[in-house]
Amino acid sequence: MKIGIGHRLFIAVLLAILTVAGAGVLLLRHKVLGSFGDYAVGIELDRLDGLSNAVARQYRDHGGWTFVPGGDARRGWITQELARLQTSRVVAPVMPVTPAPPAPPAPPAMPVAPVPPAPPAPPLPPLPPPAPTGVTQDLHARITLFDAAGRYLAGRLPGTLPLARRPIEVDGRTVGYLGVARSHRPSDTMAYAFLSELQHSLWLIGAVAVVLSALAAILLARHFRHPIDQLARGAATLAAGDYGVRLPDARSDGLGALARHFNVLAERLDGAETARRQWVADTSHELRTPLAVLRAQLEAIQDGVRQATPEAIDAMGRQVLSLTRLIDELYALARADVGALECRREALDLWALAASEAGAFAARFQAAGIALDIAAAPTASRVLADPDRMRQVLANLFENSLRYTAAGGAVRLAAHADAGRLHLLLDDSAPGVPEEALSRLAERFYRVNASRSREHGGAGLGLALCRRLLEAQGATLAFDHSPLGGLRVTVSLPLDEKEHA
Repeated sequence: MKIGIGHRLFIAVLLAILTVAGAGVLLLRHKVLGSFGDYAVGIELDRLDGLSNAVARQYRDHGGWTFVPGGDARRGWITQELARLQTSRVVAPVMPVTPAPPAPPAPPAMPVAPVPPAPPAPPLPPLPPPAPTGVTQDLHARITLFDAAGRYLAGRLPGTLPLARRPIEVDGRTVGYLGVARSHRPSDTMAYAFLSELQHSLWLIGAVAVVLSALAAILLARHFRHPIDQLARGAATLAAGDYGVRLPDARSDGLGALARHFNVLAERLDGAETARRQWVADTSHELRTPLAVLRAQLEAIQDGVRQATPEAIDAMGRQVLSLTRLIDELYALARADVGALECRREALDLWALAASEAGAFAARFQAAGIALDIAAAPTASRVLADPDRMRQVLANLFENSLRYTAAGGAVRLAAHADAGRLHLLLDDSAPGVPEEALSRLAERFYRVNASRSREHGGAGLGLALCRRLLEAQGATLAFDHSPLGGLRVTVSLPLDEKEHA
């Protein structure tokens, strides 16, 4: 069974509200049952003001606690004192307050009315009559009289129930205490009556909780469901192969961030798909060109248009070599893309290898009318690299300079070490590379227009392969304008730590 987000939100909010309401009721019940007894005892202590004053007067009159009976009679002495005080309050006449004398007569024009007498003082609230013997919850049976040291004098015998004490003071000195024991059941009838009324209201609280949760769920679902539905539809469109889909990303919350991440992903997938299609098209074109030339030459020999002379065979051999080199470069790039490019890193004098490779190209540079300049060796040139891969990189770089440097120009090889790295620089002369093309030189099948074009040979994979070979060895490849007027290629590798130390 599939549960929609609206129902999930409704259930979640409902459970949250009911949990809060239930926790509040339980907390209220705990506080009422735990504190109501203390509150009732506090009220009872306030009601013992008359008893406390009466005991204090007797203590002052007798000069001590000698008036308290001994033996078993002291257990009922508190009850008798309360009954005596109650009787004296009932039979004592209430003396009216004498009215104030009338004011002196005023002039005849301004008579003054007599002041009415003040109302009599209200009598003190009566204490409840003594309770029958055996009623343990009655106040009379829970009062205990102690002296200043806390020793038992009269009333209820001290037990395990907690006591609330009221001091008895005589002339500013505490001479004893009246203690009231808390009830065995602090959650008495009044507390349970209050809780009963509260439980009757729980049905109303539950109904209000359901209504509020439904309203909150509707609002939350409307707030969150629309962008989530957009995201789901966008993901389905993306899965179907339409990488041009984009989502509104104006929200500032997490859903807005998710939409922005989705748009970045869609843009990258779109770029990857475009690059894949371009890769397939360029690869097909590069493979078709030498194959078409080779096929035309073979068909010409088969038709008798051309003879199988050594020159014709050499021309076909060059096409086969060009095709083989292209396939090898594509294979190396494919292995680099999947992380399967093998590189064995070992201590290597890169400057010596670069100078040796430049010497191998010296005759070809001389034949093309290009001057080759090899600078002095750097102070440190040992790195950790694969000699075969570095030789392949250097050969591609020298081949690139040989193809795209005009006759009468120059190529210069130099190197320097700083900050623990060796920087190998290869500069050539005009023609130069446009500024906007520098960042794209290592892209596959990319060729600069004008002089650096396919008419000089090459499929546009050499520099791309160089970058992947160097990255596999922890090195970098960068392009810039050369002081000689052409292109500067910089290869940077970390120096061997043993030599650098």
